[in-house]
Amino acid sequence: MKQCNIGGQAILEGVMMKGPKSYAIAVRKPNNEIQVDVTNYTSFGDAHKTSGIPIVRGVVNFIESLYIGMKTLMDSAEYFEEDDEPGEKDAESQEKDSKADASKKEKKDSSASDKVYLVGTLIISIALAVGLFVLLPTLLSTLLYKVTDSNLLVNLAEGALRLIIFLTYIYAISAMKDIRRTYMYHGAEHKTINCMEAGDDLTVENVKKHTRFHRRCGTSFLFLVILISIIVFMFVNTNVLWLRLLIRIVFIPVIAGLSYEVIRYAGKHENVFARILSAPGLLLQRLTTREPDEDMIEVAIKSVEGVIDWREYVTCVRNDSFER
Repeated sequence: MKQCNIGGQAILEGVMMKGPKSYAIAVRKPNNEIQVDVTNYTSFGDAHKTSGIPIVRGVVNFIESLYIGMKTLMDSAEYFEEDDEPGEKDAESQEKDSKADASKKEKKDSSASDKVYLVGTLIISIALAVGLFVLLPTLLSTLLYKVTDSNLLVNLAEGALRLIIFLTYIYAISAMKDIRRTYMYHGAEHKTINCMEAGDDLTVENVKKHTRFHRRCGTSFLFLVILISIIVFMFVNTNVLWLRLLIRIVFIPVIAGLSYEVIRYAGKHENVFARILSAPGLLLQRLTTREPDEDMIEVAIKSVEGVIDWREYVTCVRNDSFER
């Protein structure tokens, strides 16, 4: 087995895990059953060699992760659109329902209109994020040009505003009751990956022992995007508003690519520099993850089993016998 990085995200009452050749969503349905759906896929980065170029691969990975993340989040919501009828169903009925659910999902995935809807939703989400975290701080900070000509001061104010808006947003949504449960699944995802990467068997008891924080977390990536954008834009000196806004938008892919390289380095190395790079993101994960219950851990384990043979992986970790 080749060594690989398994990653994922929390979804509605479940966990999505992405492996080398597939991604799986595991959801605990209202009837307490765990349903696992696996989708095979070829990463754009694997299919096109140019996508392996540093920084470029970060942009490709970011867009691909956004697409898969949005898709699986929308797919997980389907399981809760219709409430089950009161009373228990026999095994035959449950089997028919499972087949019907699978058939319904397969048809939906192949629907061109649904793909258009998904892409449209993704574009709107990105536009809102860019407006809130990129353009708004730029617009507000340029008001300082009325009292100062210092580009350094304006750039510092812009960076501070961007960081404050981001941290306020993270704190605000972490206080929402429904989000807290999703963050518990986020914790289950991290703990399960940490357990496997440490060479421990994926049992509920073993997973519970591991930390809910992980260096390759998307929260850490987003924080790095904010931090690197502050550093990059410190060197962009212009007081022409439309040009400042345009530069911010044009540089988004570059900043995403740089952030990917930084978090990739931090996730692969154990040294002081890597720990310093990881520290702010790990601290922020105290807001975006919660300790999961055992039922959530079971779901996370099922999602891992959908994309990789964790027993073989754990054996390779213990014996340091990955393919070189």
